[in-house]
Amino acid sequence: MSERKPKNLVVVLLDSLNRHMLEAYGGREFATPHLTAFSRDALRFTRHHAGSLPCMPARHDILVGALDFPWRPWGSIEVWEDNVARALREQGVTTMLASDHPHLFETGGENYHTDFNAWQYARGHESDPWHTAADPTWVGAPALPAARGAFGHAYDDSRTYFRSEEDFPGPKTMSAAAQWIRTEAPAHDRFFLFVDEFDPHEPFDTPLPYAGLYNDDWDGPLAIWPPYLIDATASGQLDARTARHIRANYGSKLTMIDHWFGRLIEAIDAQGLAASTGIIVCTDHGHYLGEHDIFGKPAAPVYSELGRIPLLARWPGQAPRDVDALTTSVDIHATIADVFGATIDHPTHGHSLLPVLEGTAASVRELALFGYWGRHVGVTDGRYRYLRGCSGDNFPLSVWSNRWSTMPIPPFPQIRLPRPDGRATLDRMPGTDVPVIRQPFEPGDQLPFWAGHIPPSESYLFDTDADPFEAENQVGTRAESALRDAVATELRHIGAPGDVLERIGVA
Repeated sequence: MSERKPKNLVVVLLDSLNRHMLEAYGGREFATPHLTAFSRDALRFTRHHAGSLPCMPARHDILVGALDFPWRPWGSIEVWEDNVARALREQGVTTMLASDHPHLFETGGENYHTDFNAWQYARGHESDPWHTAADPTWVGAPALPAARGAFGHAYDDSRTYFRSEEDFPGPKTMSAAAQWIRTEAPAHDRFFLFVDEFDPHEPFDTPLPYAGLYNDDWDGPLAIWPPYLIDATASGQLDARTARHIRANYGSKLTMIDHWFGRLIEAIDAQGLAASTGIIVCTDHGHYLGEHDIFGKPAAPVYSELGRIPLLARWPGQAPRDVDALTTSVDIHATIADVFGATIDHPTHGHSLLPVLEGTAASVRELALFGYWGRHVGVTDGRYRYLRGCSGDNFPLSVWSNRWSTMPIPPFPQIRLPRPDGRATLDRMPGTDVPVIRQPFEPGDQLPFWAGHIPPSESYLFDTDADPFEAENQVGTRAESALRDAVATELRHIGAPGDVLERIGVA
């Protein structure tokens, strides 16, 4: 192992962390003192982008290292690939997962945790089926009155069992991670700690003093479940006052998890690990809170608020500075493997950031792909962001997977990915001889969640340096031609299915 590499690594993923709302990136709306303090000692990446969206595809990018969205909408680790934790364990590295992310423990995400030496799951967040009825004694507990979700999430009952701020899933997860650092990390020569923290993802539920911190004139039950809407206020589906309240509740959640993130950093420093431990703070994607009049993560274009995401790294021996290199989620996987000298046996798409972190290189890539399965295919060169729409009715379309699943929607168990049928064939993923089921879809079929909406027929091109709020669509200009070619080149480079190129008209 190079002496310049840290001995240990901690990766903290804060779900739905909006870059533009962080003080570290110029945000002024919400307080994040601990993330701000961390950023002052860190390398701040200014051109970091999501790859595959949303939650589980992004974790596939980070923990497996292969872009997920060109092949499938959502799923667990496939039989021809492994969690990076397996490769680390083969190097004698102790691996630990602390999480409250419910998708890791349900169909479509159930095997991401199994290769860690140990894992701890804090129950009760969002769709986690922890309780089936509310606690009749909960009145007076710190969980304030809140409107129940429209679709009956388990959280609406589970939250009534919280008896203190420490009982909320986010604080429990960060406390568990800090406790592991204090009591178990010292027993190991090298370690990798992955903190998969679901906050500030919805529900935007906090106790006092956070609740009302940014919107103190709300006099009804808290609105903790954000709607998923396009043209939210313009269409009259959401009134301006409620929109402000929901946005403020996200801010309250952000400030609360920032506090507990600070506890984890305090534990790392108190154990004398700062000089030997790299710390990466990242996310999977952002969350629309009124930008472009969008709320949630509906079937809308991946604007920068959703796809341009924060990345901070406190690195031993490196002074804080801004890093303008273009990076994406699969590069985090490559960096984890590189730090520990691990060999990855399956095909991956990332580039290690160690040369950038160590100051020996200014960049690791020229282009980065991003998107949802079955929707726009995006590419960025760090300045321009191009979202290529479909050329017709959004077909041909297929799923490649041997672990047949899609995002579970607990209130609607009848909504699931249809099983493979007689149209399915056995094919090969790039770089592997393992047969994989390739299921084509046709108009009229029930489609996985994200593709089952209005086809993404319009393309978008934004110059984010000149137009950071992405108000001017430059499709049709000279810049589009080069980026249209770049989409096709990058898809071919990773061996993406031919029907992806055909669907978006770049075959």
